[in-house]
Amino acid sequence: MRRLFWLRHGPTHARALVGWTDLPADLSDLAALARLSAALPQVPVISSDLQRAVTTADAIAGNRLRLPPDPALREIHFGDWEMQHHAEIADQDHLRAYWDRPGDIAPPGGDSWNAVGARVNACVDRLLTAHAGDLILVAHFGVILTQVQRALGITPYEAFAHRIDPLSLTELTLGPQGWAAARINHIP
Repeated sequence: MRRLFWLRHGPTHARALVGWTDLPADLSDLAALARLSAALPQVPVISSDLQRAVTTADAIAGNRLRLPPDPALREIHFGDWEMQHHAEIADQDHLRAYWDRPGDIAPPGGDSWNAVGARVNACVDRLLTAHAGDLILVAHFGVILTQVQRALGITPYEAFAHRIDPLSLTELTLGPQGWAAARINHIP
């Protein structure tokens, strides 16, 4: 059985749609980072290439092997909606459809849910082939939810019902019967 330990990066405190904007993470809660690091096995760590994920991965890595950041683990790209608050987006019908009927609907110039899922699934499959054993992956809300959807065999809309808090741990397993979720949004 393979285990993937998904960690959401530290908080950004942004009150907008943050996808590919490269905001820093607030890593001032050293006790939370220490608890998180202690709760993880001694396996390689990989992250998205966005600084909020990179610095979080560096903060919890300790003496674990640190693999190069992977841009395929980036958050949803919100395109023209990037760094806007929900209320600031002119086409509210399009915005509601994006969240209420996730799938092929995309923000102007951005990623649909299905595009993000395909990107992340391909990345995870590639990483599992390239690296034997378990992995720690530091990524983003949407990225982790694509893998929760995959593990639970649920719809995108059902995946959005799950919380993925900053500095939370989601443990997914791949065994003979396929993907499963051991825990979601766990705070050590």
